[in-house]
Amino acid sequence: MQRDAQLDNIFWASLNGPHRHWSDGTDSIRRYTQGFSPIIAFADPAEPDFAALAPWCAAGEHFYCDGWGGTPPPGWRVEVESTMFRMLWAGALPDADPAPDAVPLRAGHAQQALELATLCKPGPFGIRTIELGDYFGYFDGERLMAMAGERLRATGLCEISGVCTHPDYQGRGLAKKLIAKLLLRHAARGDRSFLHVMRSNPAHQLYLDMGFRDYLESTVRVISCQAPA
Repeated sequence: MQRDAQLDNIFWASLNGPHRHWSDGTDSIRRYTQGFSPIIAFADPAEPDFAALAPWCAAGEHFYCDGWGGTPPPGWRVEVESTMFRMLWAGALPDADPAPDAVPLRAGHAQQALELATLCKPGPFGIRTIELGDYFGYFDGERLMAMAGERLRATGLCEISGVCTHPDYQGRGLAKKLIAKLLLRHAARGDRSFLHVMRSNPAHQLYLDMGFRDYLESTVRVISCQAPA
């Protein structure tokens, strides 16, 4: 698969690009502002400048970061290390929107979205994450059954993220319909769709079956700020 410089370091491309106004940091390292997804990105993952980020970090905060495998500096600790796949859409699009009845998630749905993400653990998620793009969900009364939306962005690229279904409603194909809805929306505006999935997540095979292809596998870490310099 042809390489793309933006996609190779997509977290930085987003936090230092379209999402810069929702992030804090410098020209070498940035984080999403508190309340959004707890993610740090580096201009150069081989030389992360954690000291430069210290003014925007508090002791006890936890962050996800991609592509960095070095030794943590004083004041930081690696809590979890694994790998994840970055997958790029390469399949055929559906003929029509399979989820016309999906509900757009607004600010009033933020707590329900956070509760579902906390239960299902689709990845780093905050109370304001649904502000990063278009999110859609299915409800059973006031209960959010499933959701999917957009997170990272770069020129010509848009991520599908926050994909999860409440355990009581699995097996109905709700998340798959929401993903297809987003694929059509991305294609209509000329964006390529991509997503992330942990190596240990069985959904990796589901995404392959749908038409996504592995673009790369990278190191992903959860790091904690013990005492910023």
